[in-house]
Amino acid sequence: MKKPYRFARGPMLAAALLAVTVALTASAAEVKSGLKIAFVPKQINNPYEVIADDGGMAAIKEMKGDGKVVGPSDAGASSQVSYINTLITQRQNAIVIAANDANAVVPYLKKAMSQGIKVVTFDSDTAPDGRQIFVNQAESEAIGRGQIQLLSKLIGGEGEFAILSATPNATNQNTWIKWMQEELKKPEYSKMKLVKIAYGNDDDQKSFVETQGLLQAYPNLKGIVAPTSVGIAAAARYIQSSPAKGKVTVTGLGTPNQMRAFIKNGTVQAFQLWDPGQLGYLAAFAAANLASGTITGKEGDSFDAGKLGKRTVGKSGEVILGPPTTFDASNIDRFNF
Repeated sequence: MKKPYRFARGPMLAAALLAVTVALTASAAEVKSGLKIAFVPKQINNPYEVIADDGGMAAIKEMKGDGKVVGPSDAGASSQVSYINTLITQRQNAIVIAANDANAVVPYLKKAMSQGIKVVTFDSDTAPDGRQIFVNQAESEAIGRGQIQLLSKLIGGEGEFAILSATPNATNQNTWIKWMQEELKKPEYSKMKLVKIAYGNDDDQKSFVETQGLLQAYPNLKGIVAPTSVGIAAAARYIQSSPAKGKVTVTGLGTPNQMRAFIKNGTVQAFQLWDPGQLGYLAAFAAANLASGTITGKEGDSFDAGKLGKRTVGKSGEVILGPPTTFDASNIDRFNF
């Protein structure tokens, strides 16, 4: 009687293993095809945002979804609200937004979530109850502290400097600036002095004028840190044609293609950034996985992010892209974004 039992057990075991394999495959399921995912940038014409959104659209195409980008031409606190409302009406499966203000859009994003639309913030977060996942470029503390560390190296650890930010309400900018100020409390920066935080509102011309104003107001200025791609380019453009070239250091966060000429002509020595295209790509995969039900956004959830591999949701629903890169004359030509 034992022999037939053992004989029957083989195919039964094989069938059971096959069932387990199928179940595991389903649990790590690929995202659903045909998902409607909309990206809402801070500004529709912001060069950094365009690269990030293009990365998102590439990911959505990869997943056989239906992606689109809609948003305001200005970075006002409430300028994204009407677009969110329209996307709710259109019954998008997910909204991916770089928030201009931490709180202004939250009631509308909560409305979206109450109707089954998944919400992912990226680049610039909202209050936590306004989304399910926040896809962050890198750890905010590391970005902020890293900006001061780089500036200190560039100006020899002493002198007056200013910060040229985006808008006064920009969540990411304010978080980075907070960590810059924390880093400045260390003894090794005792000879460095932050004299002004200026706001260019992520507008090229206003950032250009703000740079001019900083140089006039602070004749001993040795550095400008612009943690915004619009601000750093505008500051560098002003400095390159002024007597301050070679005397005032410009650094911050910018894209290699945007900053290449300033590195080549000596206006800028070094700056930092991550790949914004990869940031958008990761945000799209996070949104698609939420919309497919493969994750809920709780800490410990993991999901496949295409070419970026497996990613895990951390504390407070945060997913990290990775550490920023420092670009200078030695490596800038290796990057094209």
